Amino acid sequence: WSVVSGQKIIGLKSLVICLEDAVIEQDVGLGLQNLQHLLHQLATEEREAHAPLLFVRPRHTRMATQLSEWQLIHQIDGMVLPKFDMNSARDWRKAVASELMVMPTLETVMTFDQSAMRELRHLLLESAWEVLALRIGGNDLLACLGLRRPAQSTIYQTPLGSLIGQLVSTFSPHGFSLTAPVCEYFQNPKLLKKELSLDLTHGLVGKTVIHPKQINVVHGALKVSASDYVAAQSILAPDAPAVFKYEGAMLEPATHKAWALKICERAKYYGVI
Repeated sequence: WSVVSGQKIIGLKSLVICLEDAVIEQDVGLGLQNLQHLLHQLATEEREAHAPLLFVRPRHTRMATQLSEWQLIHQIDGMVLPKFDMNSARDWRKAVASELMVMPTLETVMTFDQSAMRELRHLLLESAWEVLALRIGGNDLLACLGLRRPAQSTIYQTPLGSLIGQLVSTFSPHGFSLTAPVCEYFQNPKLLKKELSLDLTHGLVGKTVIHPKQINVVHGALKVSASDYVAAQSILAPDAPAVFKYEGAMLEPATHKAWALKICERAKYYGVI
C-alpha cells in the first residue's frame, strides 16, 4: 500500500501489479485475495496526489474476465496484457473492462513476423481501446530464440536490436507509443544508462524497471537537454523560418515538428538539464 499510495517511492510514474510470471501457480489465489484487499483500500483511503498510475497484469484472458467483473476494478487505471498477438487480441478485447486503459505486451513468436504485426496494428486502430503504450517484452522474446541477454550487453547487441527498430517503424507512425524492455541487471547502472540512450535513439518513450534503484536512472535519461529544448521551441515558434541554423545543424519545422513536440512533452514530465 505504501508504494501504491505514493508514499514510499517518490517520483514513480506507473506501477504494474503482476499476477502472471511473478507469481507461482500455487500462490495465484493468494495474489487475487491481496489484490481484492488493495482495491478496497483504494476505495476507502486517500492516495498522494503524485501516486503512480496503477495497472494489473492478469495471468491470461480468463483471469482478465474475472477481474473485470469485480465491482471495484475501476480503482485501477488499466491492465497490462501479456503474450499479446493476433492469436489472443480478440479474446483480450472481450475480457478487459471497457473503461480501463491497456498496455499490450509484444513478446510472442509472432512478434518476429512483420506481416502479423501490421495486421495487429490494423486491429488496434479499429478497436475502441485506449492503448497507453505497447510494451516490448525483451526477456520473453529472447526466450523464443533460446537466448538470455549477456550480462554486459545492451538489448541492442542481441537479435532484438533489429526487431525493436522494426516494431517502432510498424507502430509509431500510426500513433502508438512503445516502451523499452527491462534491463534485468539492476546492479549495473552503467549498462542501464547505455541502453537508455539507445532506447531514446530508437524512439521509445519509457522503460519498464524491476528495481527501485533503476527509477532515477530512467528519469534522468528522459530529461531533455537544454540544447534540444531550445531547438524544439525554436521549431515550434509561430514565426519560425522554413529552414534555419542552430548549433551547426539545419532545423526544418516542416520535417522536425513531430520531434519537437515529443521533446516538449518529455520536458513537461521529466524536466530539462
